[in-house]
Amino acid sequence: MREIFRRQPKFRPTSGGDDGRLQVPDDLWVKCPKCQELSYTKEHLRALRVCHRCGYHYRIPAIDRIAMLADEDSFTEWDNELRTADPLGFRVGDESYQDKAVSTASKAGIPEAVVSGLLAIGGRPLAVVVTDFAFMGASMGSVYGEKLTRACERAVEREIPLLTVSCSGGARMQEGLFSLLQMAKTTTALTRLGHARLPHFSLLTDPCYGGVTASYATVADVVMAEPGARIGFAGPRVIEQVTRQKLPEGFQTAEFLLEHGLIDTVVPRGDLLTTLAILIDFYQNARNPRPARETAPAELAHSTANGTSDAG
Repeated sequence: MREIFRRQPKFRPTSGGDDGRLQVPDDLWVKCPKCQELSYTKEHLRALRVCHRCGYHYRIPAIDRIAMLADEDSFTEWDNELRTADPLGFRVGDESYQDKAVSTASKAGIPEAVVSGLLAIGGRPLAVVVTDFAFMGASMGSVYGEKLTRACERAVEREIPLLTVSCSGGARMQEGLFSLLQMAKTTTALTRLGHARLPHFSLLTDPCYGGVTASYATVADVVMAEPGARIGFAGPRVIEQVTRQKLPEGFQTAEFLLEHGLIDTVVPRGDLLTTLAILIDFYQNARNPRPARETAPAELAHSTANGTSDAG
């Protein structure tokens, strides 16, 4: 009997690659770029792509952002058929602007830098416009501005609030003046939303720069930002080179801008749903206040007899 057990190997061999090593999937772990902490991918996704150690908020695709916000099966996308034109015939070497847009769309999995649509949060309808940095740095071009403008118009038609989630490197250089015009176009569209007494909630995520920050992203009833998000017009290195001055620590972070009054609040990703639900209810009640409670005749007679009426 002892001989039988002695013949068993002490360790069971595992299947591996050609070199005999154990094959581990590349996406099994995620390494935080800020604190270098390793997180199990499933736990990382369960935490909404926020580092459990330092709270670093990773960039996330627009579709994933919408999935985090929307009630199940409540999202309807708008204007997915819109595509970028090439009004300037812009080329870099042998690659045209349209070729660049097509190849980027294939890699990013979306046709433009913006995803817009209608969703519900706890049954509350909400128009959303979410940018995706994977598409040409979420730069603002003519399709970007058109989708945002149409979302504003639909929000007015449906009498619902608008949420914009912005990360961007600024205006899209390949469209020249056409991209800069989107700053005025989107801001004007938001003015119509304001005239209809409908709120615009803006969430700034990392990074948010250039014409996006200088236009619609900071023209909102409530301007929020994710922790640690870098927000500004020009980047800190450019500012230091131009001014020849050393910038303070934390310059252009969400916390720095909150302290100096540019934004209203810093909202961790896990608290965003609750925050939006509170804001929607607050503005809905302000727009449609409940009628004052009418005092029943019998109750009024009783209060008058006891000398408790307002007139007494």
